[in-house]
Amino acid sequence: QVQLVESGGGLVQPGGSLTLSCGASRSISSIYVMGWYRQDPGKERELVAHSFVDDRTNYADSVKGRFTISRDNAKNTLYLQMNNLKPEDTAVYYCSAQRFRTFNYVYWGQGTQVTVSS
Repeated sequence: QVQLVESGGGLVQPGGSLTLSCGASRSISSIYVMGWYRQDPGKERELVAHSFVDDRTNYADSVKGRFTISRDNAKNTLYLQMNNLKPEDTAVYYCSAQRFRTFNYVYWGQGTQVTVSS
């Protein structure tokens, strides 16, 4: 079982930065993959970034070079550092966790709103 709670969203101007946090109810060091997804009203939920247990990461093309996903295992927290934000980054951002490679059950947080606007 994993409970996830996102925080750090808010209103930011284009070109600004935000760091999102996802606190987990248990150790995250052995979780197979954690991720950040986002969803704007009327749009499909889309992958932003993945963090794998072996330290591999992958990013959506739209955020490569601007966003960084990382784990702080000591704090049981997943982060998403977002730089050079654009209006199209506006969405509700969700944290996710799949504990095991071969068992495709995904836990989700409740989401945090990010709004990029001048």
